[in-house]
Amino acid sequence: MNSTEPARLSVRSPADMVAAVPYLLGFHPADSVVVVAVRGRRVVFAARGDLPAPGVDPGPAARHLAQVVARQDADAATVVGYGPAARVTGVVDAIGDALTAAGLVVLDALRVTEGRWFSYLCVEPSCCPPEGTPYDPAASQVSAAAVFAGQVALPDRAALAAQVSPLDGPVRLAMRRATGRARLRLAALTGRPSTPSSGSPAGGLPADSSRAGAEPPVPADGAGPEGESSVPVGGPGSGGKSQVPAGGAGSGGEPRAVRTAGTAAVRAAFRRQRRGERLDDDEVAWLTVLLTHVAVRDHAWSRTDGRDEDISLWTDVLRRAEPDLIAAPGCLLAFAAWRSGHGALAAVALERVLSAHPGYSLAVLLDEALRRGVAPSALDGWPGSGDGAVLRRRRRRPRR
Repeated sequence: MNSTEPARLSVRSPADMVAAVPYLLGFHPADSVVVVAVRGRRVVFAARGDLPAPGVDPGPAARHLAQVVARQDADAATVVGYGPAARVTGVVDAIGDALTAAGLVVLDALRVTEGRWFSYLCVEPSCCPPEGTPYDPAASQVSAAAVFAGQVALPDRAALAAQVSPLDGPVRLAMRRATGRARLRLAALTGRPSTPSSGSPAGGLPADSSRAGAEPPVPADGAGPEGESSVPVGGPGSGGKSQVPAGGAGSGGEPRAVRTAGTAAVRAAFRRQRRGERLDDDEVAWLTVLLTHVAVRDHAWSRTDGRDEDISLWTDVLRRAEPDLIAAPGCLLAFAAWRSGHGALAAVALERVLSAHPGYSLAVLLDEALRRGVAPSALDGWPGSGDGAVLRRRRRRPRR
């Protein structure tokens, strides 16, 4: 996550593709299907989804995925399924058919099972034997080049999710106490009584029950999409407030004192992060209670991009925040990760937010953008410099 220079990985064979996929996603997939899309000789998009349950028609998810890939202006793709043949073959076939129908060339269709890869398209026994080809990721030149370039492939998706999980033990106790102090400080600033639920980002809104099952399960994770999408993306300062909950502490127009304190806290947090310093417990607690106010959150959003320090800051704040205060920092982390091309990290951050606060509209908006494959480059230069924002042309991360 430290390098911003594109890695130059040569993928010349199915074995190379199998070795490259974990570095495109950031973790080794299992019981999954992955599509790697290319434009010319360049990888422009990679997406992963869980294999559907036995007996579930893979067609709708396959067509959805093909539409997402087609929006990336890709001209070809490789499909890789991970798991036993009984679960993988039908899904890979359905996705291949859907990609072909969408006008893309299917370069290869692979299955990875118990340390061997199999090709559904190659019928030449000399290169694709029917018993499969064993592979060792650790011995691959592609893996070695990726590691040398600073890329990381975690053991599985659970390991990635653990990177955004809450800290517990003494850290949690200290943060609970610090957050109590921060709530009292905010109450004194606003003249309102302090209650643990007053900062809840859901603000009494009903959970968005329509989300369940609204989208096919593929793609759940993405990495580095470069295409365009017609999905509108709202944002701070230009319609952002219409995309966030109407209730909660951030609604109704925040007092000027809160906006001033929030701006100062956000700027101080970024300054500390740039200097390589970690926020102390009181600073994190104060920041999280202020972020429940929409104007403060939007100010932080306008100053967040895909830089390493942005990802580090919001990861730390999310993991230390009290459960009712994770929505804003979780969304800011998801946005930073998405802008960096690390769609899988964005996905796990949003999953944590939406599991606790399913009605938080910014999380729903970002989740929809991920599912539709909206390109991070769609926001290059947005929202401009008039309000002090810092979004700039995205520097691509090492993905291939």
